[in-house]
Amino acid sequence: MTQPTYLWTPPAVQSLPVRGKTERLPINRLFFVGRNYHAHAVEMGKPVDKSVERPFYFTKAPQTLVHSGATIAYPPETQNYHFEMELVLVVGKAGFRVKAEDAHTVIYGYATGLDMTRRDLQLVARDKGRPWDLGKDVEQSSVCSEVVPMPEVVIESGEIALTVNGQTKQHSDVNKLIWGIREIIADLSLFYHLQPGDLIYTGTPEGVGPVVAGDRIEGHVAGVGEVALNIAAAE
Repeated sequence: MTQPTYLWTPPAVQSLPVRGKTERLPINRLFFVGRNYHAHAVEMGKPVDKSVERPFYFTKAPQTLVHSGATIAYPPETQNYHFEMELVLVVGKAGFRVKAEDAHTVIYGYATGLDMTRRDLQLVARDKGRPWDLGKDVEQSSVCSEVVPMPEVVIESGEIALTVNGQTKQHSDVNKLIWGIREIIADLSLFYHLQPGDLIYTGTPEGVGPVVAGDRIEGHVAGVGEVALNIAAAE
């Protein structure tokens, strides 16, 4: 069969290193759970009542992925660029309409990540009922560490914390997720056929805030690992 030719070079496959392996993990899609810690929902002015609400999600292009330790330029058209520290769930098997009690079967492992956000643009869009893309789907805004294989392990607790220039900004525990790992997988798989290489950023705790050029962000999730990012001046 004749191989297709292209007008220009297609985007490279996005991938992440995997602890203990030489093979890299190819990335499929990036999902993000919005407002999944009560205290963060409150600080954003949108408290969550789990008894009457369901999780909600947004996505980012895989091309926004940046490896931990990178240095990125402060993005354009914002004066309020925020960090959000997150536990990242890595899907390893296909799953559709997965029951909560079976959610562990699709888990490959975990990573630590940052959901960097043009907060001023996000809030304008939110308040006008518009999509969040300009605030969230930002170039170099999906930061992720190496993947730690933990097949079928459901993380239910563990410290999650972030510092900026060594000063603690976020400090919580994964056990404070409004919707836990099993619930997220069960709900998201009602809408999408989950596939190997899908990353699910599970939400950020309270304490989000702005960064400026010269800042260094460092975060960790107990039992998973660390993530870091350096902010350079705008291009």
